[in-house]
Amino acid sequence: MNAQEILKDAEARMEKALDVFRNDLKSARTGRASPQMLDALRVDNYGTMSPIRDVASVTCPDAASIVIKPYAADSLKEIEKAIRSSDLGLAPNNDGKVIRLSVPPMSGDQRKKIVAQVKKSAEAAKVSCRNIRRDGNKHYDDAEKAKTMTEDDRDKGKAKMQDLLKTYENKVDALANAKEKEVME
Repeated sequence: MNAQEILKDAEARMEKALDVFRNDLKSARTGRASPQMLDALRVDNYGTMSPIRDVASVTCPDAASIVIKPYAADSLKEIEKAIRSSDLGLAPNNDGKVIRLSVPPMSGDQRKKIVAQVKKSAEAAKVSCRNIRRDGNKHYDDAEKAKTMTEDDRDKGKAKMQDLLKTYENKVDALANAKEKEVME
């Protein structure tokens, strides 16, 4: 691998880590109803654990409620069971055709817990990026030992890798701060 390929590979992997973090943020509760709140839920669909979007349509008619309309009527009970067993803290209201979830306003303690969860998730994303940097630096060292790269090129590559890490850490911080602000509103 040459210096460009090492850097490109690391950037692609850091982008994936950032995407995982973005998806974690989508499922974090903010006090407003959103279909993404249910993305992490898995429903038993004929013996297979499927995402809720595969078995039902999820809509938000207003800022405080979610309506789940299953594609098959017999999956209603499974969806209700998945919601009750989740850590969302929402009580499903089943009328036989659709499930309605009312999203109550969050207390200060709940908001603080969610902010702590966001910070923990942000730190995990940063650690993932740091591990990618470590792997990239190892590739530079290996290339220099194999005499396919000079010491100067290795050092320049490591400096670029550090800059890339800082860029992605700043992106993670920006996303986390925006989500924290949204939760504390």
